[in-house]
Amino acid sequence: MKTILNIIYTRYFALLLVVLMPVSLLAQKTSLSGYIRDAATGESLIAATVHIKEADQSAVSNNYGFYSVSVPQGKYTVIFSYVGYSQKEITIDLSKNQSFNAEMVSSTEMKEVKVTSARKDENVKNTEMGTITLSMARIKELPVLFGEVDILKTLQLLPGVQSAGEGNSGFYVRGGGPDQNLVLLDDAVVYNTGHLFGFFSVFNSDAIKDVTLIKGGPAANYGGRLSSVVDVYMKEGNMKEYHAEGGIGLIASRLSLQGPIKKDKGSFIVSGRRTYIDVLAKPFTDKLKNTGYYFYDANMKANYKLGKHDRIYLSGYMGVDKFKFQSPNGNFKADIPWGNQTATFRWNHQFNDKLFVNTALVYNDYNFASNFNQNTFSVKLASGIKDYNAKSDFDYYTSYNHHFKAGVAYTHHTFIPNQISGQVDTIKLDPNNAFTKYAHETGAYILDDFEPTKWWKINVGLRYSWFGQTGPYMAYTYDANGKATDSTKYGSGNIVKAYGGWEPRFNMRFELNDNSSIKTSIAKTYQYIHLVSNNGSTLPTDVWAPSTLLVNPQKAWQYSAGYFHNFLDNKLETSVEVYYKDMKNQIQYKDGYTPNSLEDPERSYVFGTGTAYGAEFFINKTQGKFTGWIGYTLAWTYEKFPGLNNGESFPNKYDRRHDISVVGSYKFNKKWNVSSVFVYGSGNAITLPTAYYFVNGSLREYFSKVNAFRLPSYHRLDISATYTPQHSKPHRWEGSWTFSVYNVYDHHNPYFLYVDNQGTASTGIKVTVYEVYILPILPSITYNFKF
Repeated sequence: MKTILNIIYTRYFALLLVVLMPVSLLAQKTSLSGYIRDAATGESLIAATVHIKEADQSAVSNNYGFYSVSVPQGKYTVIFSYVGYSQKEITIDLSKNQSFNAEMVSSTEMKEVKVTSARKDENVKNTEMGTITLSMARIKELPVLFGEVDILKTLQLLPGVQSAGEGNSGFYVRGGGPDQNLVLLDDAVVYNTGHLFGFFSVFNSDAIKDVTLIKGGPAANYGGRLSSVVDVYMKEGNMKEYHAEGGIGLIASRLSLQGPIKKDKGSFIVSGRRTYIDVLAKPFTDKLKNTGYYFYDANMKANYKLGKHDRIYLSGYMGVDKFKFQSPNGNFKADIPWGNQTATFRWNHQFNDKLFVNTALVYNDYNFASNFNQNTFSVKLASGIKDYNAKSDFDYYTSYNHHFKAGVAYTHHTFIPNQISGQVDTIKLDPNNAFTKYAHETGAYILDDFEPTKWWKINVGLRYSWFGQTGPYMAYTYDANGKATDSTKYGSGNIVKAYGGWEPRFNMRFELNDNSSIKTSIAKTYQYIHLVSNNGSTLPTDVWAPSTLLVNPQKAWQYSAGYFHNFLDNKLETSVEVYYKDMKNQIQYKDGYTPNSLEDPERSYVFGTGTAYGAEFFINKTQGKFTGWIGYTLAWTYEKFPGLNNGESFPNKYDRRHDISVVGSYKFNKKWNVSSVFVYGSGNAITLPTAYYFVNGSLREYFSKVNAFRLPSYHRLDISATYTPQHSKPHRWEGSWTFSVYNVYDHHNPYFLYVDNQGTASTGIKVTVYEVYILPILPSITYNFKF
């Protein structure tokens, strides 16, 4: 029955697109188009609202600040609004097509309270479900670990999003794994999102403009992941004047420089961050020379207007973690570096007042290496993924205010699995990269965002994705004992195995009145690359793997519905969302798996199905001296693998029944702002031994069913206070002090459990389960500055 419904949905969406497209071609109207920017910096404002009062017609700017709206000829009052900025109102004669670039002035009072980069009633008016945009101004007010502002940890405070563990920036969305989140930085995929084994995210807050989380049904322009999209945009740089900002914290410092390349034509921003954990630890590790850990990252972005209709961007990111260890006698050395590198070139072109295109070229390289040396023996373990990507996205605004988007994308992947090499004296071990894999991935989409009536808005789209594993590749046939009996060789560029499928997306809003609406969403998604892990978080030792001859792509249908209501003149936003997700071809390692560099790891995968469903409750106060939100999630996530748990379903390790977050911020005056965060979550599911027995004098463990036990519940309170000195006269230097306390009441949240056993067959075995916690109460202080 479900298969029949899915076929009907797919064909219905395709037919709807074909039927609706000609509607926009029936007539022409007068259009108003242009760009919306920050008056002080020239930064483009994403999702700013243009409202034509007399026609009661609105439009929203795209990711580059461009907007276009069509109305009958006449004189109109046009209102430009963007939360955090003073409203701009103009009167304009639209007897013919007009172009107007709106420069918005930041409002100090509104900047203090903004939570979303959208108009006040966007929570009720748009079609998007499970979508939240957070400004960096709001994120920076919240208490943080070691004083390091972290956008991913802030996302964990939203309903439907769970943290990977104590202090970890890894996250799970609606029952999905960490690899099922598409994390983008200026169109470049970020494969490893954490520094310090996940305790800090790779995003430097000073370089980020805003971040959008999509955990419901994503629009058709996004593809490649099952669970969510985290779309992060870097600042463009100040086009008016030069500025610097930064911060000095307990374990890291950061500095950003930005300014015009040519005033009002081009700008740049350069931002860097580095920890000094290695320096602080030196006095305590004087016997361990060349030992320490640190990370650094750098962001760069430049843009330039080639003319009225053309603009180019060049952005890049580089982040490196490095751990070194040397034994006191110098006989043993370890060097473990890992990191991401991305580069993005984009070209914006405006063909006319209705058609806008962005073309991007993206390079992405993630690698992990571990080098170990002891006397004359050395060994190196390496893995990674490298991408080359090209894409074009079109925005077309019709005369009848249908906003069409269409685009194509291509990516060439190179996957390097755990690959071992080494040397003993003069003997070298240098494998021939037999397990390196190559693939092509493409996608094309079209969508339409429109309002058939004032109370009914639809976003409907269709995406087609295709993935092909290519040679060089050697495919083996194995017998029942796992011994290779035959092989097939594929040459370079030859298609080994191809997959593809249609991905319909449908989002709809029914407006009940000015303050409330009902929304529904249906989405099918495919995922062709996978992060198969035994861990509960995204660690650098995990390996990305493609869909291949043996590994089918993951796929999912997600259905969701919600009720949205605003109170107090849109100052208080509330919502209730329910969802159901059906996932196929989920991947785990088989029972008893241990890494083996001499065997392709995909032979140790097992495949199954997953189901996730739940309800999310959200109350969000966006304006006034006191702002904040309360989020509560009630959720269930189960998996079923024929090769695990005797084929019975079991709770996923991401299954967490209750998840609560309470976030508050209060502005006492211009000098003092205080914030607090309280979180509570049910314990994660784990597998533990339930019995011990001896076989021929050797102790054996008997384990429970998969994930039959739970860790203790997690809860924590954090507080912070920010003091901003005020000057009686204008002052170029602005500074502030942030004092924060992590885990105020020093609750011992377990990082992991381990089982210790003592005794013999004759005396009996005493078994003890120990909890290990690593983050007690932690105060911190950070000085932030700007000039």
